[in-house]
Amino acid sequence: MEYGLMGTGLMGAPMALRLHHAGLDMTVYNRTTEKVQHLAEAGIAIAGSPQALASVVDGVILMLTDAHAIRETLLTDAVKAALAGKTVLQMGTIGPSESQAIAQELQAANIDYLEAPVLGSIPQAQHGKLIVMVGSTLPQFEQWKSLLQTLGENVCHIGPVGTAMALKLSLNQLIAGLTNSFALSLAFAKQNQVPVDLFMAILRESALYAPTFDKKLARMQTHNFENPNFPTKHLLKDVQLFLKEAATLELQTGNLDGTERILEKAIALGFGELDYSAIAAAVEPRA
Repeated sequence: MEYGLMGTGLMGAPMALRLHHAGLDMTVYNRTTEKVQHLAEAGIAIAGSPQALASVVDGVILMLTDAHAIRETLLTDAVKAALAGKTVLQMGTIGPSESQAIAQELQAANIDYLEAPVLGSIPQAQHGKLIVMVGSTLPQFEQWKSLLQTLGENVCHIGPVGTAMALKLSLNQLIAGLTNSFALSLAFAKQNQVPVDLFMAILRESALYAPTFDKKLARMQTHNFENPNFPTKHLLKDVQLFLKEAATLELQTGNLDGTERILEKAIALGFGELDYSAIAAAVEPRA
């Protein structure tokens, strides 16, 4: 089979390389051509347009920014015609209701659709260690499981389309909340003359500890947010997706509303393209 991948950003590119090195026939497309040059040098075929990619593959993996980008790139009459009888695996993060709407439109055009968002970042994508959450029918899951296991040994069927995206947003909401809370506690302790080493030693021995705290500590201490695995602007996008979906469920999201404002401040300070641990610079701007 021939596989395609649309969207060769921070996660899409290492995923394409992982699949290519596993011996799969890959063709990729990205709107920004500079982002595919290193993939071409690795021997991966490059398509000049979404329609050109759709015409030569049996299945398309999507790692596009958001639902709007999917609609612009994939849901044109020409591309849908080229994809008829084929499969779309949506692996980027969008809202569950957005995923369900896209599924309905593609299925009406005789295009199979399943969602498979991932948990993990660039190192996990490079080494096939992503956690893959699948929203699909059981036959779809069985059909595509082996491909997805190339990207992550832990491939879980969650339920029908929409459920995997809901789980993904639930987990990303935790990323935002934990990071914001840790940055605030760290700043408060420091400004009250509590040694950071002592703060961390006690935190690590408590039930409050999460490994992500140590992963982000050095960045927060040095304000070095370069070389992101997950940029601040992408975390804000996911927080806003969660808030939109949660509002329809009448969930109370006051704590996340505050985190959204902190992320917006971090972006206003110029950290949008940098690692999301830059939330610390918005929590403690005078540091």
